[in-house]
Amino acid sequence: MKSSKLKYIILILVAILAIIIVFNNIKPNESTNAIDNNGNLTVHFIDVGQADSILIQLPNNTVSLIDGGNRADSNLVVNYLKRLGISKIDYLIATHPHEDHIGGLPEIIKNFDIGNIYMPKKSANTKIFESLLTEIKNKGIKPIEGKGGIDIIKEGQLSYSIIAPNSSEYSETNEYSIVTKLEYKNTSFLFTGDAEKVSENEMIDKGYDISADILKIGHHGGRTSTTEEFLNRVNPQYAVISVEKGNDYGHPHKETLERLEKTRAKILRTDELGTIVIETDGESLIVNGVSTEKSITKEKTVQNEESYIGNKNTKVFHSINCSSLPKDENRIIFSSTEEAEKAGYEPHKICVENKR
Repeated sequence: MKSSKLKYIILILVAILAIIIVFNNIKPNESTNAIDNNGNLTVHFIDVGQADSILIQLPNNTVSLIDGGNRADSNLVVNYLKRLGISKIDYLIATHPHEDHIGGLPEIIKNFDIGNIYMPKKSANTKIFESLLTEIKNKGIKPIEGKGGIDIIKEGQLSYSIIAPNSSEYSETNEYSIVTKLEYKNTSFLFTGDAEKVSENEMIDKGYDISADILKIGHHGGRTSTTEEFLNRVNPQYAVISVEKGNDYGHPHKETLERLEKTRAKILRTDELGTIVIETDGESLIVNGVSTEKSITKEKTVQNEESYIGNKNTKVFHSINCSSLPKDENRIIFSSTEEAEKAGYEPHKICVENKR
């Protein structure tokens, strides 16, 4: 009898020891998400209306969230992450203390395990900012000051770094925005928060490599961001604008769109497309389910059977097998007839209209 009890006690002790070993092997910043990104990088520009919230699923199976939308977007963002099986946000970035960027963060912090939190050295006398600080304190986390020159991740072919802000004081809160550059193999993203002209010029003057394949346009496409010089330095293949349809600010402003039209960047807007998802293996891109392939000259799009090719001059779109396709330099690619028509293009009467 005593022998049985002893064996039972030993088994319990072994089980406890095994649990301790498992938990001790989980580093503080190691993700506990039960998801495998299969070596891919996936970026979700979540449709939160006139606000920002960007989810990043990194190829090392960690997760980053840049901003959380408005307070009213809390449940939307929380549910979006939970549907993807996310339980921990390894790197949480609050770009700057405006409600349309930090409003949803208190509830998000309540609902997920949090690793590191990055914030600029800028406070705000608002209830939502106080609520954010309270939830951070409740988690026992000490925020890291987000400023130019900080590496969030640097391992192998994966790099995630902060390149702004670069000054201690600005006249505008937007200029305090944390700007991050994410690089995986031969693909790069630039996330600019609401950074405006002053911060953009500082990034250039500091000599940062701001070139990127995908640029999150600053301040929802406002005219005070995305200067011509900054845009030329970035030279993006895609320009993503997080904005609400019919917003009170007139975003994106005409001046910004005109500057973008001078580039070869394809504009992706959440008010037109909803949530935008870009996935990459570090070489090619999948944008909302459509594959693209980059070349030395920035990109050539690989069309699938459902793609359509628009003529920038005539504003007419064709099927990919049409005999009247425009020259390469006059082409724009659409993933559907709806996308083409929303962009103001009309269907070709023979290859599209007659086959509907």
